[in-house]
Amino acid sequence: MPSSDYDSACLPDLLPLYYRRLFPFYQYYRWLTYGGVQKNYFQNREFCFTLKDDIYVRYQSFSTLNELEKEMQKMNPYKIDIGAVYSHRPNQHNTVKSGSFQALEKELVFDIDMTDYDDVRSCCSAADICTKCWTLMTIAIRILDRALREDFGFQHLLWVYSGRRGVHCWVCDEAARKLSAAARSAVAEYLSLIKGGEDTVKKVVLTDPIHPFIRESLAVVEHFFPQYALQDQDILARKESVDKVLALVPDDVKKELQQDFQNEKKSDVRWKLIKDQARKKQSTAKKGQHFDKEIMLQYCYPRLDVNVSKGVSHLLKSPFSVHPKTGRVSVPIDLRELDSFDPFAVPTISLICEELDRPKTGEEEEKVEDATEKEDERDASEKRRIRDYKRTSLAKYVKNFDQFLEGLARSWKGELLRKSDLQKEF
Repeated sequence: MPSSDYDSACLPDLLPLYYRRLFPFYQYYRWLTYGGVQKNYFQNREFCFTLKDDIYVRYQSFSTLNELEKEMQKMNPYKIDIGAVYSHRPNQHNTVKSGSFQALEKELVFDIDMTDYDDVRSCCSAADICTKCWTLMTIAIRILDRALREDFGFQHLLWVYSGRRGVHCWVCDEAARKLSAAARSAVAEYLSLIKGGEDTVKKVVLTDPIHPFIRESLAVVEHFFPQYALQDQDILARKESVDKVLALVPDDVKKELQQDFQNEKKSDVRWKLIKDQARKKQSTAKKGQHFDKEIMLQYCYPRLDVNVSKGVSHLLKSPFSVHPKTGRVSVPIDLRELDSFDPFAVPTISLICEELDRPKTGEEEEKVEDATEKEDERDASEKRRIRDYKRTSLAKYVKNFDQFLEGLARSWKGELLRKSDLQKEF
């Protein structure tokens, strides 16, 4: 099968190979055990498997890495979702007294889907994406990553490409995992600027003084707006798109701009005219007139699915799950290379399975030997899997995941030391 082609009809044949030889079980388990700081943290975690023909198998849970691996290789799920850490083992939830089975903890998660931007992108719609509108995901990650780190103090953020048309964020700090539903709602609301549904014309309203978080977000949007909105989407070219923009400015300004636009057809000059009008209004009006900023935010600011973030028990697609429609693996994103991240370059399951069949080079053999010598504590099958994924396009994404886990490990090692010191005191 050519590497560029993915045929969903072949997925049942490819998934067994993927789960047997390529899925990074060791790193996955290392992530979800969080260093064993809390007892039964992995054992009480819910997994949900989606099988062929959309059969959902909820409340799966596993005692060990080996048990998880065997079950996934037996069921070969089309999709894996991760849920909360519960008070009891999810696979025994039917045996627990009614009301006592509770979702206790989960990573704070965010889901950004390109379909939520359909009113502000003209290049694509619905599930389709292209390199032009992917800029919206870059903007979303830049804004939210900065806010979560600098405004809230979180450190361990895992950004993951969904495999089709969006991105997910897993905030893995202990403080984030322990947040109540009310606290999660508060964080999500703080980060939400776009208000109102399809019938709401003006979805962003700014008031004086502009909050520092919004100012920081505007700095990101202003960097991308000329290329994304004025050139790639050309929002000030066609009459229909111009009318949508002018619907966001005061009526008296709208009339003036409509006249000015009669003589000026270039998008960048038209945008300058809008900004000039906003400046003029700001200098004369008592209340702040920020319609130029409101336009930029409405067209570019992240659109969060707040319900995903609010609920502790809400399921979210797992990293390294395969998207059945595109065949692309849901991979971690390296923020150091965010601006050059290309969703169309993310490997498909057909490509990485094909790469397994290619003959190894001498250099690859040498690298693999070095890697496996350093991992003596792992069993033979795990070492073989390392050798396998390192021969494919999946390798760099597993490396990204490893680097994320190293940072996480430093935090839980510190926590284990702290607990050890407390025990010595008593």
